[in-house]
Amino acid sequence: MTTDHTNLLNSITEEVKICRHELHQNPATAYEEFYASDLIARKLTEWGIEFERGWAKTGIVATIHGQNTSSRKRIGFRGDIDALNITEQSGQDWSSKITGKMHACGHDGHTSILLGTAKYLAETKNFNGTVHLFFQPAEEGGGGAIRMIEEGLFDKYPIDSVYAIHNWPYAPLGAIAIKGGPIMASSDTIEITVTGKGGHAALPHEAIDPIVIASEIILSLQTIIGRTVNPAQSTVISVTNFNAGTGAHNIIPSEANLIGTVRTFDNKNRDLVEKRIREIVEGIAHAHGAKGTLNYKRIYDPTLNDPAQAALCAGIAKNLFGETAVITDFLPHMTAEDFGAMLQKKPGCYIIFGQGEPDDPTSPHNYGLHHPKYDFNDKLIPDVIRYFSGITEHVLR
Repeated sequence: MTTDHTNLLNSITEEVKICRHELHQNPATAYEEFYASDLIARKLTEWGIEFERGWAKTGIVATIHGQNTSSRKRIGFRGDIDALNITEQSGQDWSSKITGKMHACGHDGHTSILLGTAKYLAETKNFNGTVHLFFQPAEEGGGGAIRMIEEGLFDKYPIDSVYAIHNWPYAPLGAIAIKGGPIMASSDTIEITVTGKGGHAALPHEAIDPIVIASEIILSLQTIIGRTVNPAQSTVISVTNFNAGTGAHNIIPSEANLIGTVRTFDNKNRDLVEKRIREIVEGIAHAHGAKGTLNYKRIYDPTLNDPAQAALCAGIAKNLFGETAVITDFLPHMTAEDFGAMLQKKPGCYIIFGQGEPDDPTSPHNYGLHHPKYDFNDKLIPDVIRYFSGITEHVLR
């Protein structure tokens, strides 16, 4: 990067830090991110960057053309813009002004990084082809990426590859984790209903107790891990809610309900787990003379990095930040991310940027994601702008 470009990067960083703090003060959850959408549109207009609003209600797609506009090469970068239903306790001067809502996952930072990348690329144009920047709503459970794709995102804005990052307070600032294959798991929900026969608790033989049956189902679900699924392939099945009865001590209810989550790293195991859960629920209930039903909802696909794209991204990171900054040997996480839907459609890479400050135990940058005392680390902003620009300049040479 030339001296002039370094000065440009510093100037852009200061400008989008102000945007980040403004976004942090005005958070909104899925499909209600009107403030963020307006701010993004305002800055893109100010900078003369082409964009289109209305994707998945509050999403925006910005487009930047390089020097050779005849090049058909195109890439995309995604940044999520939504917040969470959490009451902030960070104590920062730019803390949330909206009661019960905060940017506890750093999406304000991701948005600001994408804005900074847009301005930097528009100013330098040191690439050929086209860059699309996807400002995506509703990552936190709302499936904003899925909705944008269903609305025709990649039909109107065809790309060859797509990239995104996430800040990571569990790793120190300066660490960058990149690998091919699974990075985050799928996220599915299970809703199980066991319908038996109610009765007096003192006469259980005249009832069909759904609580006993549901308890047996819970235990049997854990046999799927290591007995149906290869134990070397990580899978999680967690029942998180068990509801039955009205609170009376002497009544066996007629129905019991279970809620839980399933996490896997590939769709083959996902199919297998769903099939086996259904067999267990229906089979155990039938064996006791009851009825078991399963509502299995697929929420997010696993986030799977393309191996070739991961190798490319790791090489660019090493060139920019040094060999020791890049970590390629790490375990994937059982958390989920709807960027996986984009990676199901296009090859690309999801990169983890550490933001923790272990030498300062009181730093809000050390608190875990979704913690009320968490805050995004602004020191990441120039590094990721450099990184996204580096990917652009390499891929769109």
